[in-house]
Amino acid sequence: MTVLSIVIVSFNARADLERCLESLHAAPAAAASEIVVVDNGSTDGSPDAARGWPGVRVIDAGANLGFARANNIGIRAAGGTNLLLLNSDTIVPAGAIDRLLAELDRQPEVAVVGPRLVDAAGRPELSFGRMIGPLNEFRQKRLARSAAVEHLTRQRQYPDWVSGACLLVRRVDAEAVGWLDERYFMYAEDVDFCAAIRARGRRILFTPDVEVVHLRGRSAASAPAATLAHYRRSQLSFYEKHHPGWVPLLKLYTRIFSSIGRPSQRG
Repeated sequence: MTVLSIVIVSFNARADLERCLESLHAAPAAAASEIVVVDNGSTDGSPDAARGWPGVRVIDAGANLGFARANNIGIRAAGGTNLLLLNSDTIVPAGAIDRLLAELDRQPEVAVVGPRLVDAAGRPELSFGRMIGPLNEFRQKRLARSAAVEHLTRQRQYPDWVSGACLLVRRVDAEAVGWLDERYFMYAEDVDFCAAIRARGRRILFTPDVEVVHLRGRSAASAPAATLAHYRRSQLSFYEKHHPGWVPLLKLYTRIFSSIGRPSQRG
C-alpha cells in the first residue's frame, strides 16, 4: 500500500525541480511513497530531467494549466492514502516527511499539516494565517514584514490555512471537498482548500517541529507583471466566492491602487 504520494507541479523550473528531487532521494521517507511530477508545459527540459530520477512519474499537462488544476491531475493519478503537495522550489531535509506523517497519525481530527518554511538562510516565512478577508489580509501582510515572524513560527497552532508550498493532507479529506478549486490559476487555492476542509469540521495544523526550505519569490522575480496579474485574478475569485459583498470595493481598490498588494503565500 502506498502511504504517501508526493505531488510536485513544475513550470520552467528545472534547477529548482532537480534540487527538490535530489533532497527527496537523498533521504527518502520511511513510509511507502511515490513521487508524481506534473509538468505545466515547460520548455527548459524539466520533464526529461525529472524522468532521469528513479521512481519519479512525470505527467505532461501539455500547457501551463496553473497550480490548482495541475495538482488535481497529479492527485487523481496518485494512489497514496496521504498527499503531500510540494513546490518545486523546496528542499526537504531528512526525516521531515515522516515527522509530518506522524502528526497525522497522532491526531485523527487533523486533516492538513504544514511545516515551518524557511529560506536558504534559515529565515522563516509566515506560511499560515487566518481566513482571507479585508482586515486579515492587511494584518497578514503587516505581520509577514515584521520581526514577529520568528516568534510566531516557533509556536504550534491550528490556523485557518497553511501554505500549499508544502501541505500534507489525508486523501479522504481532499476527496471529500472535491480537490483544489480550479478557478484559481495561482495563489489563494491553498487558503480556499483549507477553508473547505475546515467547513467539514476538520482541523489544520501548523507544526514548528518540522522545517522545509522554500526558495520563494522566484516566479515573481522572473515575471513580476504576470505574477501580480495572477494574484489579482485569484484574489478577486476568492472574494467572489467567500466575500461577495466586498467585490465592488475590491475592484475599485485594484483600479486605484494597482501597485499595492503583493503575493505573500507562494512563488
